[in-house]
Amino acid sequence: MEIRHNRRGGTGKIYLLAALLLLFSLYVHGMTAHAAFAGFGQNGPPSFADLADQTKHAVVNISTTQVLKESPMKPFFGQDSPFREFFGDEFFKKYFGDNPQGKTKTHALGSGFIIDSDGLILTNNHVVEKADEIKVKLDNGKEYDAKVVGRDPKTDIALVRVKPGPDFPKPAELGDSDAIRVGDWVIAVGNPFGLGHTVTSGIISAKGRVIGAGPYDDFLQTDAAINPGNSGGPLFNMSGEVVGINTAIVAQGQGIGFAIPVNVAKDLIPQLKGGKVIRGWLGVMIQDLTPELAESFGIKQTKGIIVADVVGDGPAAKAGLQRGDIVTALNGKPIESTHVLSRTVAGTAPNSQITLQVIRDGKTKDVKVTIGTMPDESEGTPSVKKESAWGLTVQNITPELARRFGWDENEQGVVISEVQPGSPAAEARLRPGDLIKEVNRQKVQNIRDYNQTVQKQKKGESLLLLVKRGQNTFYVALKAAQTGDGGSTDEQ
Repeated sequence: MEIRHNRRGGTGKIYLLAALLLLFSLYVHGMTAHAAFAGFGQNGPPSFADLADQTKHAVVNISTTQVLKESPMKPFFGQDSPFREFFGDEFFKKYFGDNPQGKTKTHALGSGFIIDSDGLILTNNHVVEKADEIKVKLDNGKEYDAKVVGRDPKTDIALVRVKPGPDFPKPAELGDSDAIRVGDWVIAVGNPFGLGHTVTSGIISAKGRVIGAGPYDDFLQTDAAINPGNSGGPLFNMSGEVVGINTAIVAQGQGIGFAIPVNVAKDLIPQLKGGKVIRGWLGVMIQDLTPELAESFGIKQTKGIIVADVVGDGPAAKAGLQRGDIVTALNGKPIESTHVLSRTVAGTAPNSQITLQVIRDGKTKDVKVTIGTMPDESEGTPSVKKESAWGLTVQNITPELARRFGWDENEQGVVISEVQPGSPAAEARLRPGDLIKEVNRQKVQNIRDYNQTVQKQKKGESLLLLVKRGQNTFYVALKAAQTGDGGSTDEQ
């Protein structure tokens, strides 16, 4: 018994020592967890109530009205409609009014936030771009008429102004979106589905997202709930500073929303106040460098961009940049993708000088380029002419059009986006999605090439097009109509 007791006593000491070690381990891990989740209560993160109270007054609801010149019901209710002939005019007057095919109004909702005490409000371009009337409503219920000050479709940012009244809210503070980190808490405030000031929370899920929304994509991704009507509203950090402008969602996904980094907006606000955004221009067609292309060029470098073509008389051409050059850095900063180069050059002031590091024939050299002014910005936004001598509308290949018509984004040419019924293009059986590779035996890589070639066309002469459709390439000769000009374009 004594031996058994001694054994039990020895075992008890071992159990006691093990228990002490376990408690010490739990204490250490507890201290680590406490440090990691400092400020969190027992049930999760701290309340966002104070932050919501601090930020909500600067957030506004935006409602817009667009007047459509022609009712979508006109085919059914027009004077030549078989329905009108069957039912008679009195029936339509009784149930649809005297002018059912006349003007109609459509309404849309969005969000925005005040950025200064003079009544300037930042929002998305797509919220206000087609609006004939804009109403801004504060969280206290006061409503104001608003006017567009400046818009930038390429970044989807717009600035509107209201005439501030008494007790106009304090502007929102603009933070630093470069400083925000993946995993940081954020809240989104806006007007989802017209429900008014709604607050949702989440974290930054990723940075630098490219989603095909435009040429300068650089989105913050968040799992804070963003819904239709949130567009243009602010994404706040935990200090109550705006770090993003809520813009887009993945419709078929959950917890995947995107916001424009506020630093993009801060760079554009001075120009938007003047009503016009002017961007830098290099004058090149570019594509990403892939391992396969790097092997073809005989280089080990796998990051950078390839100059696919140089625009004649553009800044790059004047500086001596050549087709086939591989750009690896701009002012010493590595350039790893076409999106990075496009954003960097666009954000550089015209007439500024930059230094590009390029690889040419296996050798590295520096090329100094004086940045020009992007043509479509300096010349104004061209209108899309729906009627022309050829009856077709063409556009540069954008990511959206590439996905829509099944083209590779790096494909060269201009894509037909619209064909006018009864036109020479329609008679030649051209259709939206066809890719024009040549005009009058001249290679066409973009809208500028297309315009320059078509404008040289003599009156009465046929227009010879080399067209690609799927895997097939063929020539089409278009005979000009009796009226109109040489074509219609929508330059991107």
